[in-house]
Amino acid sequence: MSDAAHTPRAPRTDTAPHRIGGLTVSPLALGGSVFGWTADERESFAVLDAYTEAGGTFIDTADSYSAWAQGNSGGESETVIGRWLAARRNRDDVVIATKVGAHPDRRGLSAATVRAAAEDSLRRLGTDRIDLYYTHRDDESVEVEEIVGALDDLVRAGKVREIGASNLSTERLEASLAFSAREGRARYVALQPHYSLVSRDTYEGPLRDAAARHGLAAVPYYALAAGFLTGKYRPGAAASGPRAGSAARHLETERGRRVLAALDEVAAARGADPATVALAWLAARPTVVSVLASARTPKQLPPLLAMAGLTLTERETELLERASA
Repeated sequence: MSDAAHTPRAPRTDTAPHRIGGLTVSPLALGGSVFGWTADERESFAVLDAYTEAGGTFIDTADSYSAWAQGNSGGESETVIGRWLAARRNRDDVVIATKVGAHPDRRGLSAATVRAAAEDSLRRLGTDRIDLYYTHRDDESVEVEEIVGALDDLVRAGKVREIGASNLSTERLEASLAFSAREGRARYVALQPHYSLVSRDTYEGPLRDAAARHGLAAVPYYALAAGFLTGKYRPGAAASGPRAGSAARHLETERGRRVLAALDEVAAARGADPATVALAWLAARPTVVSVLASARTPKQLPPLLAMAGLTLTERETELLERASA
């Protein structure tokens, strides 16, 4: 019996397949940053069980999660996910994305670092392949030819299926794609940009235009702005939790307050949670294929999964976009 047997089940939603290169993924990508940090192994297993039982198939982590936490050194999330995969024997049923470049012992994107970090991730995940391998943040001390070449080697060896990039400039993205095309190397098929209702300029513009031009799939992170877009942080209320500071700062901005009011209006009219509305708006943006959000407990999952079944009207979309401008 799974660890989630006695926890509330997230409702099964419309999980029509979305494509990232040759991968089929669900509309909600489950973020793994909390695993081994604010969620211990048992709690993490419960969340992973509830997510997959509701139809979710796309799990996102990084080799550096959660090196920032006291007592952790990085790799904790991958290790938890690896143990869960072994316990559930479901490796072929899920798409696993992880990242390279930010682990304290494997910083940067030199070819040697990329190769060594991939082996570390494969070992922690207990698998023979990484489905989607992102460069976590760019390393401008390394030429794009070396970075893409190292990733291509991993693809050719069957250790990585598809490659993507996070926190990469438009210029370096274009250079990377040009090299891949010129030399017949593996090419980026996905971007993981910082993008939400309170952070639109971090993706909209040249980077999104490049993604559209090259047919890249976007999987935004900070989709709920560290929890702010769930509506749990309100003016005058004391903020608590490990992400409270970064979430509550949006209350100090006029845009943040406008977005919260617009989310409340749409959520009330549709009988939905503000988080569902925020993710539904993001999921409908150009180039976005799946949205990334995390849950520390199974109870936090239903409003996240429900976004796949919520289609906003033109008026609702305009309201949210005016508020977030």
